[in-house]
Amino acid sequence: MIDKIGKGQYMEEELSNDSSFYNSDTDPAVKKMDKEKRKSAFPTSTLGELCKIEKGETGIASATPGKYPLVNTSADRKSCSSYQFNTAAVCIPLVSSTGHGKKTLNYVHYQEGKFALGTILAAVIPRNPKVLSAAYLHRYLQFFKDKKIVPLMKGAANVSLAIKDIAGIKITVPPMREQISFVELFNKINISCRDLQDEFSNQSSYISSLRQAILQEAIEGKLTEKWRKQNPDLISGENHASKWLEKIRSKKEQMIKENKIKKEKPQPPISENEIPFNLPKGWVWCRVGGISLHSLGKMLDRSKNKGTHQKYLRNLNVRWFDFDLSDLLEMRFQTNEYEKCTARKGDLLICEGGYPGRAAIWNSDYAIYYQKAIHRVRFLEEEINKFFLYFLYLSKMTGYLDKYLTGSGIKHFTGQELHRFVLPLPSLLELRIIIKKIDSFLAAVNQLEKQTTEMKECSQLFMRSVMREAFER
Repeated sequence: MIDKIGKGQYMEEELSNDSSFYNSDTDPAVKKMDKEKRKSAFPTSTLGELCKIEKGETGIASATPGKYPLVNTSADRKSCSSYQFNTAAVCIPLVSSTGHGKKTLNYVHYQEGKFALGTILAAVIPRNPKVLSAAYLHRYLQFFKDKKIVPLMKGAANVSLAIKDIAGIKITVPPMREQISFVELFNKINISCRDLQDEFSNQSSYISSLRQAILQEAIEGKLTEKWRKQNPDLISGENHASKWLEKIRSKKEQMIKENKIKKEKPQPPISENEIPFNLPKGWVWCRVGGISLHSLGKMLDRSKNKGTHQKYLRNLNVRWFDFDLSDLLEMRFQTNEYEKCTARKGDLLICEGGYPGRAAIWNSDYAIYYQKAIHRVRFLEEEINKFFLYFLYLSKMTGYLDKYLTGSGIKHFTGQELHRFVLPLPSLLELRIIIKKIDSFLAAVNQLEKQTTEMKECSQLFMRSVMREAFER
């Protein structure tokens, strides 16, 4: 019977012959109860009273693969050559899913038949399957795990769960017919939920592809192809991007002469294998280092840092196109470090490590400090900032950025690689048109993404409401 309950099936004769079975559907007193009274009609018991609780005996890493499923902490089953149980059971991990002092539990498992159980899990097995269905118990504990199981976890670093604490968990036990009805309802909802999640996943994928296609068309000059044909004079002669590039470079040379910045080594010519696509007429390739000033922030060193405490940006605070300022940390900065270690309005901040390449433009009116793991890029023509940000994001999506990342394990976007990074450059007028088009198209895509996210959240809320209603009916 347990197997059939687990699959949402039910054999009428197996329960109708049991004199202890309570049929709430035929009891006129229960029918007249309102929702709260009906809820109180269901008894509450502890898992220790209703179930046997046994710790797993199989070492997950050392288990010999075989024909029996091996339940472990992850969603997927491993296999084992021997089995420990031959029944239906709810398997609860005894350790935190994330560790590091955090109380979390990703999964409560259901398993039936012959199976092995890892040593860091416990099997909860109903003593009387006609009183408590393992399938119902699994759905109940999975739904209430964050409320009834996670708070019982203890430990500072290695957070774990004791079997005696599992035994003390109280659950509501409705009549078996209601348990079976609930499992059937859960299975139907679960199928619908999976279908919805698949659809939302497909929509997210489409949105990501659409965003990439827009940026690809824009950065390669295809969105402004018609404009260039209609305005040939605006992309040639003094309006050619090469003329704008010369002015930018002259501006940098002037800053060197005035000792505002140090003289740099000449940059090598851009080779063919560095160019990811062919440029349209009126455009040129250039290196980021030739048209900008960039530097890393301050190293976090509590033993050496002096000055007053100031809030600063670190990698975690830099998101794509925006900043998360909810958890800014502080370190000491001296007055003479203000110019070198702060970003002002219009500066582009790029992650050097952790999330190499992730970037956003600082648009606040006040300056903010930043640490050494972040590049501050200040283009000599500020309007290039946003164009480069879009190109950087596209480079991340297409994998082009990977050519500039260093390190065999943990990747970094070093200052040297940023300096030689190759950027397509249109004329200033065309750049402005491109930015305007990208902003407009991406605003529509972002709105579509927001609607999809809201629909996903609504579907999840609806599913949870249906489940809660089923448990509390």
